Amino acid sequence: MTKREMFETIATVNADNAEIVEFCHREIELLNRKSASKGMTKTQKENEGIMATILDDLAGFEEPVTVTELIANGAGLEGLTNQKVSALLRKLGEAGKVQKEVRGKKAVFFLA
Repeated sequence: MTKREMFETIATVNADNAEIVEFCHREIELLNRKSASKGMTKTQKENEGIMATILDDLAGFEEPVTVTELIANGAGLEGLTNQKVSALLRKLGEAGKVQKEVRGKKAVFFLA
């Protein structure tokens, strides 16, 4: 449960106590301001670029590929670990841009 969800729950449970409700709404507003002004971190920006590269690379393959094959044969993914690329492929899958298929013991990926 996030802080925001916790404050919303506390405000709902204590709806009859105006002081608690007001406090919770103030804290939620502070959380909203903090997240709105924060923007993307350096790593998040880098990951966005890597995900764009992954999508471009996947478009160049005729067959679904494993993470290892993607790193070895893709452009711009040299030096990245399998774990990093796997995590970014998972995010792309959640966004509906990449699909995963399990073949035996190996997972292969392709554009959705």
